[in-house]
Amino acid sequence: MSERLALAKAINAGLRRSMERDPTVLLMGEDIGALGGVFRVTEGLQQDFGPERVVDTPLAESGIVGTAIGLAYAGYRAVCEIQFDGFVFPAYDQITTQLAKLHYRTGGALELPVVIRIPYGGGIGAIEHHSESPEALFAHTAGLRILSPSNAADAYTMIQQAIASPDPVIFFEPKARYWDKDDVATSATDADLGIAPVSGRSVLSEDGQDDLQRARLLRHGTDVTVVGYGPSVKPALAAAEVAEAEGRSIEVLDLRSISPIDFDSVAESVRRTGRLVVVHEAPIFFGAGAEIAARIGQECFYSLEAPVHRVGGFHMPYPVSKVESHYLPNLDRILQAVDSVLAY
Repeated sequence: MSERLALAKAINAGLRRSMERDPTVLLMGEDIGALGGVFRVTEGLQQDFGPERVVDTPLAESGIVGTAIGLAYAGYRAVCEIQFDGFVFPAYDQITTQLAKLHYRTGGALELPVVIRIPYGGGIGAIEHHSESPEALFAHTAGLRILSPSNAADAYTMIQQAIASPDPVIFFEPKARYWDKDDVATSATDADLGIAPVSGRSVLSEDGQDDLQRARLLRHGTDVTVVGYGPSVKPALAAAEVAEAEGRSIEVLDLRSISPIDFDSVAESVRRTGRLVVVHEAPIFFGAGAEIAARIGQECFYSLEAPVHRVGGFHMPYPVSKVESHYLPNLDRILQAVDSVLAY
């Protein structure tokens, strides 16, 4: 059975199911209780699970993450909400200095199952601090998983898998896609999700991987591979539709995980198409696209028919709403990159 849900409602349903499955799961953040969060992602959860499991915190991001680390020490699985992307930086020290390193520092003796949910990206007419894409800053720090769903179906499963993971996870939620709807398989069993039914912990597949680190092929094509994640997947798919009408075949890959990156799936696609365009909202300069381009250049050099192109934000503060459509990787900019790699 599936339900038609918006991405925000799918995350709400995933949080609810995680809390029902595992009594050690609790939520923390500013205004997430009675208000249900700025974007209403946690709406109704405090009413059903009580204020001791859905905790309204002071406006203190470093304190929220620091408390979550202490709760992990005590056997809980805390899910923190940061109201907006640009407000995560007061907690940056706790995340990169403590949360990311404690597993390594204790020789593997200590697991830190903390999830930090961050609404991110632009497209909602908000200014800097409310529309930023800081995923590369965290992906550079070893010890963190960095995830971003692009649709409601993935959001429902990925938030549950993130909570079940023994690793600290930063879960970037594309706020411009919060109201996009999709068919969500709410009847999926715990086994389908890779989660042990009693313990609520993640279960690895036979090849030693979990579903969280796998990219997903959304559209087959033969001429160019377009790779995106989070909010950039929708314009990538739209560009592929337009390109097909013009006689070009575009393959679209949704990374879903920015750290680790499923390079094997990207390389496999590039070996088929010979060309690659990487799309993300974050600035191109030192962004995730640079890492992907370097790795694919190294591994697929003899398969590439053109240099890898990147489409993303510019090296500047996020602009005011009147001009943000020029900053974001829209359909025209993606198609222009596709034309460039085909014309090389």
